[in-house]
Amino acid sequence: MNWDDLRIFLAVARTGSISGAARSLRVQHSTISRRMRKMEAKLGARLVERKKTGYELTAAGENVRQAAIRIETEVLGVDGAVLGKDSSLVGPLRVSAINNMASSVLMPIFSSFSRANPRVDLHILVSNTDMSLAQREADVAIRLTNSPTDTLIGKRMVTVASTIYGSREYVARLRRGQQEPRWLGVECCEFHKSWTRHACVAPTHNFHSDDTLVTLAALREGLGVSFLPCFMGDADPELERYREPDPSHNLGLWILLHPDLRRTGRVLAFRDHVSESINDLKDLFEGITAQRDRG
Repeated sequence: MNWDDLRIFLAVARTGSISGAARSLRVQHSTISRRMRKMEAKLGARLVERKKTGYELTAAGENVRQAAIRIETEVLGVDGAVLGKDSSLVGPLRVSAINNMASSVLMPIFSSFSRANPRVDLHILVSNTDMSLAQREADVAIRLTNSPTDTLIGKRMVTVASTIYGSREYVARLRRGQQEPRWLGVECCEFHKSWTRHACVAPTHNFHSDDTLVTLAALREGLGVSFLPCFMGDADPELERYREPDPSHNLGLWILLHPDLRRTGRVLAFRDHVSESINDLKDLFEGITAQRDRG
């Protein structure tokens, strides 16, 4: 006898019907019926009898009901103890984010959360590839995507705009027609590669990078032009936009977590802190700050 069998039996006993138990547990009617038959066969006794008013418990069924209620009380007590522990802001928290965000615009947000919650052991895991929340490589993921994995739960915090940047001096020469734009070969992610292919008519790369922070440094040196997210390009006084952002290159910034962690206190506190902080920086992410400053 396992808890799932007893849980199904209790639902039938409480609702008085197979269909009522199926609705309360959100499973198929046939599943309840099949599990009840197997339970009775395992015990060698009838637990319920079909009446005009619904199912009624037999004497054996009443004995099982009382035992099942005692077990249910114990199980709920364990759940409550675990949830109570998880509701406190204590313990490890592993957060996955891409490098260019984690080391720049997100760092003050991480820092303020850490100061406010000194008993949370915050681990920032940076990578340009998605870490698996399903396999618990991380507890929370901050991702740039327009199609988050549907097995995770979370919210789209803001739209992230991107456009083409170069050093101020380099862009000034381009505007004067003194030279053709030289594109940097950037391979940090599929988004960046596809944007560059779309904008760069002929490949002219003689400098390549697989990291956005290296790209940023190369742009400052006047090596060419490249796509950057506006929260990086507009925030750097040495860079200037070569073109205005194209909405087709917009990406969503999501904060995602595994469904098993939706009641974990430190995860929810971190999600709320990040969401509120990102909302305060909405204009920067959407590329509106630079437009307003120029206006």
